[in-house]
Amino acid sequence: MSGATHPSGPLTLAIDIGGTKLKASVLAVTGRMIEQPNRVDTPHPAKPDAVVAALAELVRTLGAFDRISIGFPGVVRRGRVVTAPNLGTEDWHAYALADALAERLGKPARMLNDATVQGLGVISGHGLECVITLGTGMGFALFDRGYPAPHLELSQHPVRKGMTYDQWIGDAALHEVGPKIWNRRVRKAIDIIATLVNYDTLAIGGGNAKRLDFALPAGVRAVSNDAGITGGIRLWDPLLDPMFVADDAMALPAR
Repeated sequence: MSGATHPSGPLTLAIDIGGTKLKASVLAVTGRMIEQPNRVDTPHPAKPDAVVAALAELVRTLGAFDRISIGFPGVVRRGRVVTAPNLGTEDWHAYALADALAERLGKPARMLNDATVQGLGVISGHGLECVITLGTGMGFALFDRGYPAPHLELSQHPVRKGMTYDQWIGDAALHEVGPKIWNRRVRKAIDIIATLVNYDTLAIGGGNAKRLDFALPAGVRAVSNDAGITGGIRLWDPLLDPMFVADDAMALPAR
């Protein structure tokens, strides 16, 4: 870790990249947000250089920090983007976003999938815990006794009539079919995920979690969307260090 430290520990700049909004705040070592998050619209087209520039401007007024955590909406491996379904995979594939932001902002950076980061902010660390996020698309993460399982991009899997989860219960679907049908679809998606995963608990976050209007099944709860930021403190937990060790022999899959 480089840079000065806060008396109570290092300060973490936590960034949540979404298909609609970019959000960031600085976290104390406890994970508490020191101030309310800054937000800006995600640039469109959301090419890497445009997003990095927007993030640099977004965090300019947030004050000092010692390290950076990034939640990214897609598959990421060792600080590089593999897919970015809601930003444009062709532009982002193999882009070393963690390194780009570390160089731009002058601090070390770590990056994981955004649903994984949100999950790290809400899980208990017991049993098999699942997290989905309802936003521009649907994020998915799974945790076994508090440790992230290998990432599954369930959002891109067909769920009904050739539609992916992103297309079926994403934000565009909510506006297209309306809240009543959308809630019916989400309820069905929960049933499918329960059968697929056999989780002990399921947490539902993301900006559209507040649109849920049905009684959630046992073991399922809605959680604050702020966890997409506050979960960033956990990326620097020593227990997760192996996830960020460089592996030069590992090649990113071709697109």
